[in-house]
Amino acid sequence: MDPRIGNLIIISAPSGAGKTSLVQALIACMDDISASISHTTRPCRPSETNGEDYIFVDEVTFRQMITAGDFLEYAEVFTNLYGTSQAQIQRTLSNGTDLLLEIDWQGARSIRRAFPNAVSIFILPPSTAALRERLIERGGDDPRVIEQRMQAAIGEISHFCEYEFLLVNKDFDKALEELCAIIHACRLKTAIQRQRLGPDLGGLIAPANAL
Repeated sequence: MDPRIGNLIIISAPSGAGKTSLVQALIACMDDISASISHTTRPCRPSETNGEDYIFVDEVTFRQMITAGDFLEYAEVFTNLYGTSQAQIQRTLSNGTDLLLEIDWQGARSIRRAFPNAVSIFILPPSTAALRERLIERGGDDPRVIEQRMQAAIGEISHFCEYEFLLVNKDFDKALEELCAIIHACRLKTAIQRQRLGPDLGGLIAPANAL
């Protein structure tokens, strides 16, 4: 692989918009890209694996990590704590791998302050009705929790204008295609290409400069 610093890619969406499914499909079909694994105090669900979906820790451990400055950003969501490890981000990017961060709009603001060149993408559901239906179909949540998630979703959606790219996940395959196109475009940015091409690029522009 050509030496380069990976792109940091922020992806935000309201719960139920299909963000996690899109990220998993993106990683499966592209090389040199991975998802950040957040720490959380939320209980591990039967379908989840510690260290793959999240790094599950108790609240005491999480707050010790906050005090130690281990998190680039952290937030409380529905009484559970979530945090992004600084060390994981730096290690992944320095290896030339693009890193996807699935975080909310507040976390995105913190990341952009620390990484001004981070790419930001917001994913919308096709409608609030479709969003509600998806939340119900997921199962596991009672009506009260679903209403809480709907209200949180409306608040999250109101911040879409803070992001560089906006996708609507109405058709999954189309949304995935658009997401892949954004990642490919980011890899072709001039700053990235100058770093990757190095001497080859210098050889191309030297004759013009000599005129």
